[in-house]
Amino acid sequence: MEKVLFIDRDGTILVEPPNEQIDSFEKMSFVPGVISALSKISRDADYKLVLVTNQDGLGTSSFPEEKFWPVHNLMLDILRGEGVIFDEVHIDRSLPKDKADTRKPGTGMLSRYLTGKFDLKNSYVIGDRLSDIELGKNLGTQIIYLGTKKDKRAALCTTDWQQIYHFLRFPQRMSSISRKTKETDILLNINLDGTGKFNLSSGIGFFDHMLELFFKHASIDVSGYIKGDLNVDEHHSVEDTAIVLGQAVDKALGKKRGIERYGFLLPMDESRAEVAVDFSGRNELVWKVKFNRSSIGDMPTELFHHFFKSFTDHARCNLYVKARGNNEHHKIEAIFKAVGRVVRQAVKRIENNDTVPSTKGIL
Repeated sequence: MEKVLFIDRDGTILVEPPNEQIDSFEKMSFVPGVISALSKISRDADYKLVLVTNQDGLGTSSFPEEKFWPVHNLMLDILRGEGVIFDEVHIDRSLPKDKADTRKPGTGMLSRYLTGKFDLKNSYVIGDRLSDIELGKNLGTQIIYLGTKKDKRAALCTTDWQQIYHFLRFPQRMSSISRKTKETDILLNINLDGTGKFNLSSGIGFFDHMLELFFKHASIDVSGYIKGDLNVDEHHSVEDTAIVLGQAVDKALGKKRGIERYGFLLPMDESRAEVAVDFSGRNELVWKVKFNRSSIGDMPTELFHHFFKSFTDHARCNLYVKARGNNEHHKIEAIFKAVGRVVRQAVKRIENNDTVPSTKGIL
């Protein structure tokens, strides 16, 4: 489904004069940065552009049409010259006292966008008034508020159009994956562009410790729950967590446009872990690790290989792991930290690069 930017005009694209009517060329002035930002949004971001504006009393003696259209059409021509083309332009002429459903924040002009054929959840209303915020609520979109005040209802509050471009061009990559079987019930919510916030518990102390290390060093936020048949053993909880984590990372990466793709080490005390990853779309694990104990804490060491194998299968990546050391705790801790670090490096986005890092054009 298509995503839409519903964009206000006066105060958002054009500077709004004190009398709130732009009825002459002398009053026409673009908001700083809006032309270049909209041009880059049109080029780089996948949204339909729809202009939605209230023009109080347009066509009446106080606001003749012959004063409105020349300025309005010049604005559209200037934007069109920079590659900014609105799919639709919706202008409401009513006055506030009319209480028309076509007047923002009413959705009367936008009924075709409420048919379920558009991705409104990932669309935005961009405007400088509270009526724009309310329009976003009524449409079921997210909101970008162009103003100095903060509003909790808005996903972004700013006066900088370049910040709006960056926000739309590089949205946070989040996903939510659940898996429920007769053995486990797991939900993971992740944000690849987080800071490593960890809110998760499996009931397996050492496993939780390793997961926290991974997410911290990968700078991935995670929340959710892990419920498993620990009365049987740890196997199902560990395996299914890896499956869900792999699926969540793969989903959050999407088409992998603009990512580094590869991650290339980590010393810890006397131990050293060498790790490399490639989010190639293919799954492979090379595991060159031997443990001298059957368990560390409450976790069998045989499950570490199984965890990373399940992860690579479902994240669709190649993972190479080699580790050595005298302390088994340090050894596996170095591995989880190192995997977190290389994942962090590999999923990092390259500024101003929207290409898939492959000569095939797809991963």
